[in-house]
Amino acid sequence: MSVVRRGGVSSRVQMRKGTASAPAPLEADAPPQAEDYAEFLRLMLPQQTKAVSSHRFGGQRVWLKKAGPRHGQARYRLLAAISGVLRLDVLSPVPNPGGEAAIEIEARRLRQLGDAGLRVPAVLAQQTDGMLISDLGESGRPAVVLQERLDHAAAAGPAALLAVWREGLDAIALVHSRDAYLSQAFDRNLVLCPDGVIGYIDFEDDPGETLPLPECQTRDWLSYLHSTAMLVDAASPHAAAQHWHAVLADASDEVRDRLTVAARRMRWLRHLPSGRRWGRDTQRVRAVASLLARWYGR
Repeated sequence: MSVVRRGGVSSRVQMRKGTASAPAPLEADAPPQAEDYAEFLRLMLPQQTKAVSSHRFGGQRVWLKKAGPRHGQARYRLLAAISGVLRLDVLSPVPNPGGEAAIEIEARRLRQLGDAGLRVPAVLAQQTDGMLISDLGESGRPAVVLQERLDHAAAAGPAALLAVWREGLDAIALVHSRDAYLSQAFDRNLVLCPDGVIGYIDFEDDPGETLPLPECQTRDWLSYLHSTAMLVDAASPHAAAQHWHAVLADASDEVRDRLTVAARRMRWLRHLPSGRRWGRDTQRVRAVASLLARWYGR
């Protein structure tokens, strides 16, 4: 998603009248200003029915995120019970409040990560019930979700898969090197931008509100492993261990210690049933436990 450059001499967007009001196309040499984005958000937000939709704004693609209903807490109870049984605070649920609170959290986190020099969508405009953010593609070339790249690489063989998987590891390590953390560091939330840089999306919750930095960073590693473990376990788990430990060598002692503890306490989960009838999440947890048991021994 391309970060929109602001500033310079620009003309205001001229608005059409009527019920289908929308910004007129911008001239190529007249980049929009902050007030133009705000007006676009104000007009389009009531018309949008989906929680997230892309729009064309002049010559660029933008994303409008609309506040939905607030989330209940019941769905976090199971995860809380699991983390309690395993005695792993790192697995404690971080509530996603939904609604206007989620908009505020995501806008704040995007600005924080952007200020840290990380590739995230720019917040172009914000109001209590929605926000407008930039796209991480550029010049008509879209960003590619890492999940899709991993699926394609898996079909090409273990070496190709591990090369793409390592890109995700390195991208998370970069975030942590800035004393920052992600949120849901799944492969679907890491995207390859057209210039080859990995970008980060989806920040509707903030683990840092309830957990210390080492716990937040450990959650990032386990989230990424959770979303990719089935592919890695089926491809080349021993070679993957070399990549894992090479990247984690630069992690803090606190993070490495927490991962070692998680590997030990999750060990028995590798015996969960493997059949599809038990659900994909069960298969993922089983694969994570299996990999960690191999990589951290007894």
